[in-house]
This record gives sequence, C-alpha cells and structure tokens, in this order.
Amino acid sequence: MPRRNLAWLLGIAAVAVFGFAVSHSAPSREKDRDYEMVRLVVDVLHEVRHKYVTDVDPERERKLVEDMINGGLERLDPHSTYINPHEYKQFSKNSKGEFGGVGIQIGYDRQKGGVLSVISPMPGTPAYEAGVLAGDVIVKIDGKSTETMRLTEAVDMIQGEPGEKVTLTVLHEGSKEPTDIEIVRAKIQVQAVMGDRRKADTPTEWDYFIDKENKIGYIRLTGFSETAPKEMKDAVTQLQKQGLRGLVIDLRNNPGGLLRAAVEISNLFISEGKIVSTKGRNHKDEVYEAKPGNTILPAEKCPIAILVNRYSASASEILSACLQDHDRAVVVGERSYGKGSVQNVIEMKEGGDTAALKLTTASYWRPSGKNIHRFPDAKESDEWGVKPNEGFEVKLSDEERLSYMLDRTQRDVVRGKGNGAEPPKDEKDKKKPFEDRVLNKALEYLRGEIKRAEARPPGLPDVRHG
Repeated sequence: MPRRNLAWLLGIAAVAVFGFAVSHSAPSREKDRDYEMVRLVVDVLHEVRHKYVTDVDPERERKLVEDMINGGLERLDPHSTYINPHEYKQFSKNSKGEFGGVGIQIGYDRQKGGVLSVISPMPGTPAYEAGVLAGDVIVKIDGKSTETMRLTEAVDMIQGEPGEKVTLTVLHEGSKEPTDIEIVRAKIQVQAVMGDRRKADTPTEWDYFIDKENKIGYIRLTGFSETAPKEMKDAVTQLQKQGLRGLVIDLRNNPGGLLRAAVEISNLFISEGKIVSTKGRNHKDEVYEAKPGNTILPAEKCPIAILVNRYSASASEILSACLQDHDRAVVVGERSYGKGSVQNVIEMKEGGDTAALKLTTASYWRPSGKNIHRFPDAKESDEWGVKPNEGFEVKLSDEERLSYMLDRTQRDVVRGKGNGAEPPKDEKDKKKPFEDRVLNKALEYLRGEIKRAEARPPGLPDVRHG
C-alpha cells in the first residue's frame, strides 16, 4: 500500500478520531488494535480510488471518509456525529444565536417550481430595511445565478462579515423584471423567544399577551441558544410590569440546544431544588440546582402551562420535566420526543480548518430521578420523555399537526417593511381559521386557576389535595 495513501488519510480529521488514541500512551495491544482499524479504512479507500467503476476525485474521497465515520457513529446512537468544517461554522452560529448576514429566511418554493425564495425577512435587519419581501424569488447573488445553486452555497454567499456588501437580485411577486438590492451585512441575532402574533403596527415586536382580559402571557421558545435565557428573562419581566397573572410557555417543535440555557431558564421559575442531573460511563455525574437569587417568577406569582409535542426534545424536555416535577407547571399536549442524551462537542483539526466530533457521553435525568432518554428498544409503556399531566393530553391527527405548522409559519412571516405582519385580507378569508386545541386547553386551565385565586380569601394559602 503506497505511503501517500496512509499520509493523506491520517491528515483528515475524520480519521484523526481513530488516530488520536494511537498518538497517546496506551497498552501495546490497544495501539495495535487502533492501527489495524486505521489500516482497514486506508485499504478500503485505496481499493476505491484505483478500482471503482468511475474516477473518484478528492472531494468525493473526503465525503466517502466522512460517510464512513458517520455511518459508524450512527450505529452507536442517532445523535453522535462528525461535523465537517463547513457544517461546524453553521453549528457554531446556531449555538450562539447570532451571525453576520442580511437577515432573511430562505428556502425552495415548490409552488413556484422549486426556485430559491425568501420565506420571510427578519424585522429590523438590513434585508428588511432594504425592502426584501416574503415570497421574493432570489434570481442572483452577487451576479451569480441561483438556478442550480445548492441551499448551503446560497447561505454561504449571503452570510459574511458585518459591514461588507452583498447584492441580491430578486423578483417581487407580481413583477416582470428582477430588481438589484444592495445590502450591507450586519450582525444578525436569531430570536429564541417569540410571541403568538407580531404587533401589526410594529412587526419587529411581539405581543406577549394572548389573553389581555385575564392577563395571560404567551412565550414561544424556539431554541436554547446562548441568548435564550436573557431573552426569556426580558420577556417575562415585560409581562410582569403589565400585570401578568398566568403564563403559557410553548415548547412545541423546539429541538433543544445548550444545557446551560435550559438550566438558567428553569431557574427563572423555581427558586430551590434540583433542575436536572447528568450521568455517564466516563463522565463525572453532575447535579444542577436552582439558585434563589436567579428566580424572577416564583410559584406564588402566577400559574404556568407548558405546551409540548412529539418534536419537543432535549433541553425542551429538561425545562418541562423540571417545572412538572416541582409542581410549578402543568404540561399540555403530546408526549415529548425522549432525547435525554448529552453530547460533548470535541473540536478537531482538518487541515487548517476546525471540525468537530459530537459524541454522546452522558444522559439527562429528571429532578424526580426518572429517565428522559428513549432508548432504541423502548416501549410506549416505558419511562421516557415528558408526558402531559393527567387530564391534559391532547391527541392530534396528522392533519392537525400539519395544519398547526402551516398556520404557525404563516403567522410568523413578515411581508416586508411597510407591508405589516398579517397576510392580505383576501388571503386570510380563503382559509378556515385553525383551532389550536393544545393552546386552548392550556388557556382553559390558566383561566380556571386565575378565577380560583380570585375566590380565595386574602392570606389563605393555596392548598391542593390529590
């Protein structure tokens, strides 16, 4: 086997996962076993390079090795993965909750033949101020046609250093000729905390009250990024100043995020006790406790209802399980996903770039000591995830789940500066209003709790009997 094959492969961060142990002191047998595994991969690559039916260029070779690594990691569990340098840059941006760009959500519009289109401009961003509209077809980016462009390539071209310019050539709906819009990139913060509806006159802001008469607030948490705890604290503080009496925290479709963010947000609502604990084979067991000084909405202030569905996972389950176990909130909706494993992100070098190995090293456990993670062989009767409180499960059909997501997306869209946050009246009139049964169930509970508090004599403690 030529030496250049071995040198080439060992230079890739993917194989450095195996080579790491070889370079450190270890028993001789372990070194030999590691070397044999590295050699097996190298031999396979050598055979592919020289005998595969078509030529395999360096880019395809690199992708082949990445797929080998990820295929093996998937056999361990669905959440361990190798993140190449390109993906790691985007991963880091998502975790931080901010990036350099123009402030638009983009995707392929199937109704228009799969063309690259603007889903929504983000209020207050350069794209929003420049007049980019929801539904705009992006024809070119800096003069380069998007006709055969991959979504990741488009994102890379649009994002960039704050202060730099990018030109989007867009075709507004109803227009015959495209328009060039020059935009200066800025630091874009992705909102983790949202309301139910944007304010019609100022779509950059959310109306966090969903029931003004009963002073019931509504906060939708879309992810647990670095900025999420502060955003949540600010939203709750704003509601408190306006007389908050009940709160809905919507975690539906929230895939999770940072453990630290989940702990900090949980601490906003409980002043003492265990929030979550982690356990692992070679991982020091850790227990995260609430600190009284970090609590801004203790139990005596107002009742809370948390909304979850089958796509609420990881950090979402930490928050909902914590508040449920402490009797701080009722959980409404469907059983959550059951992703209670901890992934450590281990940075690795691939050439001059930074890649990473996201490896499962521990698992989350509820304050009650019950398991959160749904293992591959788990049954419905087993203990995993977060179940709604008794009497608060809302069973949905697939049609209802789809209707919810379409309705939610529609209300999040901002048409563009001067176009408001609501769809045109004739568009709204065509559709039957969506009935959110999960949200309605939560509001029914909170209104009942508020009435019960009003009927209770002053000074009498809130005592409940099961």
